[in-house]
Amino acid sequence: MPDHAAVDGLRFAVLGPVLAWRDGVELDLGTPLQRSILAMLLLREGHAVTPDEMIDGVWGEDAPPRALGALRTYVSRLRTVLEPDRSPRTPPRLLTSVGRGYALRLDSGPARFDLAVFERECAAAESDRRTGRAGEAARRLRGALRLWSGEPLAGAVGPYAEHQRDRLAERRMSAVETLMELDLELGRHAEIVSELVALTAEHPLRERLRAQLMLAYYRCGRQAEALSVFTGTRRALVEELGIEPGAELSRLHRRILAADPSLTPTPPPVRLSQQDVHDDAAAAETGPVIEMPRPAQLPAAVPDFTGRTGLVRRLLALLRGEGAREGVPIAAMSGIGGVGKTTLAVHVAHLADDLFPDGQLYADLRGYSAEPTAPETALVAFLRALGIPMDVIPDGLAERSALFRSLLADRRMLVLLDNARDAEQVEHLLPGSPGCAAIITSRGKLADLPAARLIDLDVMEPEEALSLLAAVAGPERVAAERAAAMDVVAACGFLPLAVRIVAARLASRPSWTVASLVPRLADERRRLDEMKIGNLAVSATFALGYGQLDARQARAFRLLSLPAGSGISVFAAAAVLDLTPSEAEDVIESLVDASLLEAPAPGRYRFHDLLKLFARRQAEAAEEPAARTLALRRLLGFYLASAGAAHRLAYEGSRIADVLTDLGMLGHSFSSADEAVAWLSAEAEDMFGAVAQTAGAQDESGDDLLAAADLLLAMEPLLESGTNQRDFEQRTSALLAATRQAGARRAELRCRYVLGRVLFGANRLAEAESHFLAARTLGEETGDHIVLGETCNALAVVAGRRRRHTEALEWFDRATTVHRQTGNPAGEALASCYSARDHLGLGRPDNAIAAAERGLAVFTEIGSGAGVARARYHLGNVLSFVGRLNEAVVHHAECLAFFRASNQRVWEQRVCYRLAATFIAAGRFAEAARHAEQALTVSREITHPYGEAQSLAALGKALAGLGETGRGRQALVKALDIFTRLGSPEADDIRALLREQVET
Repeated sequence: MPDHAAVDGLRFAVLGPVLAWRDGVELDLGTPLQRSILAMLLLREGHAVTPDEMIDGVWGEDAPPRALGALRTYVSRLRTVLEPDRSPRTPPRLLTSVGRGYALRLDSGPARFDLAVFERECAAAESDRRTGRAGEAARRLRGALRLWSGEPLAGAVGPYAEHQRDRLAERRMSAVETLMELDLELGRHAEIVSELVALTAEHPLRERLRAQLMLAYYRCGRQAEALSVFTGTRRALVEELGIEPGAELSRLHRRILAADPSLTPTPPPVRLSQQDVHDDAAAAETGPVIEMPRPAQLPAAVPDFTGRTGLVRRLLALLRGEGAREGVPIAAMSGIGGVGKTTLAVHVAHLADDLFPDGQLYADLRGYSAEPTAPETALVAFLRALGIPMDVIPDGLAERSALFRSLLADRRMLVLLDNARDAEQVEHLLPGSPGCAAIITSRGKLADLPAARLIDLDVMEPEEALSLLAAVAGPERVAAERAAAMDVVAACGFLPLAVRIVAARLASRPSWTVASLVPRLADERRRLDEMKIGNLAVSATFALGYGQLDARQARAFRLLSLPAGSGISVFAAAAVLDLTPSEAEDVIESLVDASLLEAPAPGRYRFHDLLKLFARRQAEAAEEPAARTLALRRLLGFYLASAGAAHRLAYEGSRIADVLTDLGMLGHSFSSADEAVAWLSAEAEDMFGAVAQTAGAQDESGDDLLAAADLLLAMEPLLESGTNQRDFEQRTSALLAATRQAGARRAELRCRYVLGRVLFGANRLAEAESHFLAARTLGEETGDHIVLGETCNALAVVAGRRRRHTEALEWFDRATTVHRQTGNPAGEALASCYSARDHLGLGRPDNAIAAAERGLAVFTEIGSGAGVARARYHLGNVLSFVGRLNEAVVHHAECLAFFRASNQRVWEQRVCYRLAATFIAAGRFAEAARHAEQALTVSREITHPYGEAQSLAALGKALAGLGETGRGRQALVKALDIFTRLGSPEADDIRALLREQVET
């Protein structure tokens, strides 16, 4: 935790130039690279950033060979700037090391960081708006927007800064639009007309701003100008993007034409605050007063309690009744075994001692033991502690509970119920008077306990876990090996019990180093065995919860631990368990309620890392190897069937889905290509995990290897989004090695084809061509003509990219022959479209147009939206080349809308680049520059170096056309550098253009 003295005088800004001040004096943050590192750390909001992330974000593809050393130097300089008085022997309190990475800890509040202030004010404004305080919301937003001082992250460089700059600019515009909406609600239409005119001129394609300007004009009685705004907006959208205005803008246009009376502003409602009236009622004494002792039953607090600062504050506020509903404040904490529920509850109860002068009651309800404490028994202990003789205590549960509540009436007392099994066990043990409060801990979520504030206790933050390790094992040992210590607590999954046990082992073994624990904990099969000392063991704690499961829950707990992915959807889990989705959801939700599974999002589930290891150990002990293998095969079959259905929709007309392996599992059904691709993206990590697991298994028959290779093939639409490139390369390479070792030729064919596509997307053309050539041979050997045809297409595209146009056309001819033999018109149409570029390369524009139009006709006939979009792209390229520029723009605008709607980022970049090239040819340089910048943004977001070089080349030409020769030349030089590094022939074109500019 940073020392307050170190940060009280510090302020940071990114909503403009990247700046920092201490006590009002601006700090020298050094070079742009150094500022970029600080900006990245600020924007990660205290979370750790790895060196690889920093290098990729600051240098990108231009990282020097010794980037890691340079990074450490910059971090060291920043530490000196931020903490100039720190001794070299003292660990930094602000810019800390976390594992191999770094984090910037600013724990003194959001006022230190302008972006945090902005977000806080925006959130407060939204809250004000929801509660009817529109005026206060508008005031807050205006104040928040005054924090901006120009282009965000000015002075920072690199891909990360560029991406975040766009994100922040969009965030600002969203706030501006909300402010304009508030002003319109408040009847300030006349005051904001001029502001809206300026904003729409700066952002002509933002339909929300245009709608606000239309409404402001109309309310000012300027109906003609309001309608003119719509006409101008429609013209701009059609000319620039080839699309019509959206539904909201069109609806407003119709309402203005119809003089809709509801468009006339109404004054905002006046909110009247009413004074709460409290009637004092004297309580009549109905019997003799019992003189009660003051019980103090709390267990001793843990002296080295660490972290949980926010939760402690939240619980104390609840116990004080701050912002609470009427009634008894009840906190019900749940979480997995070992997460520290009891420790936190006891700590808070001791801190709240002064709030409850009449004492504290405590009961361990032993909810996860073989014999849980009965509520009747717990009530006897409570009543005796309150001074009631045993012979006076009634027999029945209801009577005991009523007497207990009566004794606590008009008293301030805290009740701590530890290790509760369920709501039924605790409902009779709760006080009934508002002056009292209760804290309950349970592994299960007590969602059915009325009036309880549910708190799901998670594992510790990394720094908290590190502090706990230091508190138990010794701060000097941990400080001396901080990186190793972070590895240790990470291996513990930041679970407090595991950290405490490991720390205690270290403390009891002075000869051990922290680093000596790392390899012990790295072995997943031994990790749980290392986490025990004396009577404490993580496995034993987990076993208590596992022992409470019925047979159906226990089987689900075991089998769901087998998949390698980080999480699992309810549908995938149903496949693993061989249940219907509704049956699977019921049993999984019961495991969530028992805190044995987590639900990070609706319909998705995951294990804590250590619980997963424990569950796998139970699976190995209780499930036969064949049953475990079958569960994973069902999962692979589900993924394959679902991905095949997605592929069929994403590539309408493609025959690939027809030749995928059928493992007899039903998959997802999708209503549209967009839904299908979105599912692929959401499940990608888990499917890659299934592929990796199959590659590492012993599959002598090769059947599962073929299914895994088919899964990668079915996931092909993800390559169009530009995401998961690294996962595709790593998993396909590993599976390829396994298929070659097993001699699984058909599986190898598919791996070669997919890997070739991945490498082609990275512009590693020679490697891609090598894999495609091997795939072609395998396709002919195995008679797998569907994949063979796609491979011949791919070989043609590679040859064309390398400007071997004659060879490319020969490959297209072979592909067409194969496609015709297999009855694959979509493949034939694709070959025809792609061949247009090679006809152009050989000086045959008429042939090129005919080829592209032929492909478009076939795709239109078979109803393939994706095929039509690709055909329009190629036809637009050809028409642009021959000078039919307006027609080219129409085709490109049409396919751009499709690619954006379906999140095909690679194609989006290509089309934006081609639009820029067409507008350059037309001499419309401002529009060209805008499209080139859009292409550049997309290519950087998806880490597409070849696309980035293309976009920079187009941007350089557009800027030169606008007379900005300096900036244009800079863009061209950057493009040349990337093309040269990639070994692309376009480098020669850029060199020639640069020479021509110099001569001119």
